[in-house]
Amino acid sequence: MEVSETLAAGRAAQELRLRRGEFELATQLGHVRTVGGALSGRRRVARGEVERLRRAAGFPDALRERVRTVGTAEGADLMDISPGRFTRLARAGYLVPVRFYLNRYRAVVWLYLAEELRAFASGEPGLLTGRLPRTPTGGSGTTAEGTEEKAGTGEDCRPRNWRGRRIGLLLHESDDRWERAAIVGSVLDPLQLAELVPDPYERASLNRLRPDLAPGRPGSEAGREAVQRLLTADDPDEISWHRSSLTALLADARRDRQAPRPNGTLPEPVGAPEPAPPLEPVPPSAPAPAPQPAREAEPVPHGGRGRPLLTRLRIRRGRDREGVAASRGGGADG
Repeated sequence: MEVSETLAAGRAAQELRLRRGEFELATQLGHVRTVGGALSGRRRVARGEVERLRRAAGFPDALRERVRTVGTAEGADLMDISPGRFTRLARAGYLVPVRFYLNRYRAVVWLYLAEELRAFASGEPGLLTGRLPRTPTGGSGTTAEGTEEKAGTGEDCRPRNWRGRRIGLLLHESDDRWERAAIVGSVLDPLQLAELVPDPYERASLNRLRPDLAPGRPGSEAGREAVQRLLTADDPDEISWHRSSLTALLADARRDRQAPRPNGTLPEPVGAPEPAPPLEPVPPSAPAPAPQPAREAEPVPHGGRGRPLLTRLRIRRGRDREGVAASRGGGADG
């Protein structure tokens, strides 16, 4: 796609007649293709992409319908089932939310794509009536593996499925290997991340590239804590999956380039017997200091008569010792 002119997100959303939330979701789902910003790093939209969407049949209603989200009550009406059954289907992993927000009571409100709910209702009519089976048949974005037990125990799969979907959408947008590793690592708690990434400079790079999984955090401390719980993987299977994914992505990222360091040096490879050679030549070591000469060879201050002072002192001490010995000997003979 030729990029002769690009538009900022706000301008592109205005020309596509989308609200901010609708535009963000449209870019995440790939309905609006974006390019990387040259200066700010923010995603931008090519003018040709905007024109393509504006020429599409049914614009703008068709585009807005593709990103329309609904809650439990409206979703149940769309599928012609009760809100209770809708919630049970979502908790068991059959319906995967695409967004969430906290209401004024700090309760989580999950949102679903209306387009996906209609497709599920037409494709799985047997799940809309009667008893729910223990094993989901799978669907768009569902995690069928391991959900058989969850459907019976009442465990809520919505947070896990939302995290998986959000990570998948972000990975689809990024080609940078360190950024992709940061996306997967963003759902692991700090202890898990430190265990997998012991190098502090690599962790700093991952934290710097860490995406905002849920933009628009609440202002209250309790609200931020509630959101943070939704952003962190807590299921053992989910944690194991993300740990394995992060390990593989880190290996690719390290082969591509090393994490930046203040002095430009590289870390020692784990388990290597010798340190890795640096990328840049090390300046030659300073020459070893010359050996100190023997004390006898050092110049000695002179006493003023042409004979070294130290020599004169030694002669004087010798004469004094001889005089003392002679006097002692004379005393003993008498």
